Amino acid sequence: MSSSQPFIPSSPISPPAGHLRKSKYTFKHFSQLALSSPACPLRVIAHIDLDAFYAQCEGVRLGIAEDQPLAVQQWQGLIAINYPARKFGLSRFIDISEAKKLCPSIILQHVATWREGDAKWAYHEDAFAHIATHKVSLDPYRLESRRILSTIKDVLPAAPVQRVEKASVDEVFLDLSAQIHSILLERYPEISGPAPYDDPTESLPRPPTTALDWNTDALVDLDNHETEDDDPDWDDIAMLVGSEIVSSVRAAIRERLKYTCSAGIARNKMIAKLGSAHKKPNQQTIVRNRAVQQFMGGFKFTKIRNLGGKLGEDVVAKFGTEEVKELLDVSLPQLKSKLGDDTGSWVYEIIRGEDSSEVNSRTQIKSMLSAKSFRPTINSSDQAVKWLRIFVADIFSRLVEEGVLEHKRRPKTINLHHRQGGQMRSRQAPIPSGRALDENVLFEIAKNLLGQIIVDGRAWPCANLQLSVGGFEEGPTGNRGIGGFLVRGEEAKAMKRESEAHASEHGETRAEKRPKNEHGAIQRFLSRQETSHGDSDEDISSIPTHPDIRSVPPDVSCDGQQPKCDDGPPQPASSDTFTCSVCQTILPLMQREEHEDWHFARSIVAAEKGDPSHQAWTAHVARPKTTTATRRLGASNVNGGHSQKKVAKGQSRLAFG
Repeated sequence: MSSSQPFIPSSPISPPAGHLRKSKYTFKHFSQLALSSPACPLRVIAHIDLDAFYAQCEGVRLGIAEDQPLAVQQWQGLIAINYPARKFGLSRFIDISEAKKLCPSIILQHVATWREGDAKWAYHEDAFAHIATHKVSLDPYRLESRRILSTIKDVLPAAPVQRVEKASVDEVFLDLSAQIHSILLERYPEISGPAPYDDPTESLPRPPTTALDWNTDALVDLDNHETEDDDPDWDDIAMLVGSEIVSSVRAAIRERLKYTCSAGIARNKMIAKLGSAHKKPNQQTIVRNRAVQQFMGGFKFTKIRNLGGKLGEDVVAKFGTEEVKELLDVSLPQLKSKLGDDTGSWVYEIIRGEDSSEVNSRTQIKSMLSAKSFRPTINSSDQAVKWLRIFVADIFSRLVEEGVLEHKRRPKTINLHHRQGGQMRSRQAPIPSGRALDENVLFEIAKNLLGQIIVDGRAWPCANLQLSVGGFEEGPTGNRGIGGFLVRGEEAKAMKRESEAHASEHGETRAEKRPKNEHGAIQRFLSRQETSHGDSDEDISSIPTHPDIRSVPPDVSCDGQQPKCDDGPPQPASSDTFTCSVCQTILPLMQREEHEDWHFARSIVAAEKGDPSHQAWTAHVARPKTTTATRRLGASNVNGGHSQKKVAKGQSRLAFG
């Protein structure tokens, strides 16, 4: 590419005064934002977490004031405590009596339970005293979770821009990248492209602003080498837009359903989840790209997902610390040498805030479980069968919510787990797909699985039973019942009137119904031969004449000699025709087999009428048919190395000495 100005080596290479600095992000990065690519550095992920969800559900259901201490009780323990009660030092590891001592004003609400013999879960005041005959139901919380998820989807744009992943009953991931991309195009048309020189690696122009109003509850401080004096770049703009979107989602949940939630906004799922727990309850935390190291350095790495179990214990044992800021000083080769190449590389990246996992928009349930730990244990099949009935009712009620009755989704397998002492045994069976699914079907399969376990021996005492269904498959979509193809009532009458009006307008009349044909197959074949070449409507019982041949005399000699045609000798046949030896008709070669079949059928009809001439017709037509090659070359008879060819009619053999 030529330049209008000569190159001067000593000329300054710095940009002239007043030249706008460019962004460190490119047009390619911006296009990746529209695709929600995990590799995009402008990506924005949000994590929304309901505050003390079970306790909130009970508070909203009972209409309890938000500042009233409340806890959700299961048997003699607590499984959820709202934030006003936590101020008194309550936690989920204390029992009811201690909770009342610490907070005398606390309201304790037991979870809903399935009672033996009931067809549906319910709230029972004395459920805590009947652990042996009641089973916990979390269905009320699942139902509220679905309402919350539906509200979130209503606020966001429709798919595929919308990307929502239900992580659990009370938390959701959102990939806001595609929505942010469209908003940025509206607000900043200068970045819509095309890129200079059509090169997507060209840098974007710098954002036309030097300060941002974050308007959020918690904005994580920047890393040590960053300052707030630095002008914002497009990743900061994207984070700000994402914060606005999440604020609108949280406001909708609050307004419509009365629930509060906390949120974290960052460049990936791992940081966003840590951010949502950073400031609770009912607050929103933004972790900018320039603040990741500052944010991560304040955590124990055992708080990071997948680092809190055996792997976390192994890291602590080998490096003597659980602080992220101390582990950051460990080099990659050291991590690989002690943890292995794959695990070492993963830990090295995760403590630096690197996570490329995608937001999976599939939010449907993959399996359903209903279980019970028995205290005291059960010791008979009758007791176990009663619990299976409760398990089945529990699972089927959730299947109904999934649309099993409307054939939207359906499980393919059912599993039963049985624990006796320290031994856990399992049995699995397919769920028949050729019949409607109901409680009785599941119950019978579950009883059969229990019977298999009992037959194996050592089934009692039983300490735990679990029944689950899985392998969900989607039902057919777009199908209609037969009723969907029919019209009834006024619509049918209107269609009939239109049809009659159209027929009268064009002079059409209804065709008469054709009488049933009483004749045999031979006559039908001959009739087809006739009607396919003409318009006659003769009586099918008469012997027809082939339309392609000349008239044939009705008499045929018994010695097999064929009569001659009335209109003189036939003309010599060309290579594309053949001459019928019976009726002397010249026809196209491709019609030979059909013509011979016609003769054969004619002879059978003659025989049925007692005509003795049928023997001659049959004798001729029943001979073996020649192949195409034979028709070209003629029949050959090898004798002494010489072949003799039969001379066809109308031809003569030449003498060659």
